[in-house]
Amino acid sequence: MTQATSEPVNPRRTEILGAAAELFARRGYHGVSIGDLGRAVGLTGPALYRHFSGKEAVLAEMLLDISERLLEEGLRRAAAPDPGEALDGLLRWHIAFALGNPALITVHGRELDNVPEPQRHKIRRLQRAYVEEWVGVLRRLRPGEPADRTRAAVHACFGLLNSTPHSAAGLDREAMAALLHAMAHAALHASDR
Repeated sequence: MTQATSEPVNPRRTEILGAAAELFARRGYHGVSIGDLGRAVGLTGPALYRHFSGKEAVLAEMLLDISERLLEEGLRRAAAPDPGEALDGLLRWHIAFALGNPALITVHGRELDNVPEPQRHKIRRLQRAYVEEWVGVLRRLRPGEPADRTRAAVHACFGLLNSTPHSAAGLDREAMAALLHAMAHAALHASDR
């Protein structure tokens, strides 16, 4: 995947990506300058160019990395022989990711149109593949259900799970994870009816 397999992890780049996620989530992509990104990690704006070619490159790497990590773990969890176990694993993974990365969830949902087309196309392809892992698991649970209905249910479930930047403020993480799991599980099984 982006940094995990093609190049060694660079702690400074990781720090910049984390700071950028927080800034982009709080102020929006267009509300953040290269200078803002640099200051957030103790660099001047021009010094940031030693790590990234520009703000678009920061956003593109951030969203590619998220999409690759979601798919990689989704593939692993969806491969469980028992489809009920696979669904539970997918739910637990996505919930943990969403609760642990609210800024990334916000940026992922809001800023994709600001990524240059080649990277945006790759991100969309990765997102579709991740959705299809979930669809495959649900179709194993309910072979007779139409794929388009199952796909719509998965997208609706993601809407619930990815609401965490807005919905998770009132509960501790464990309580919110349990609530999201119960709600998503019920929603995905509601299509049985």
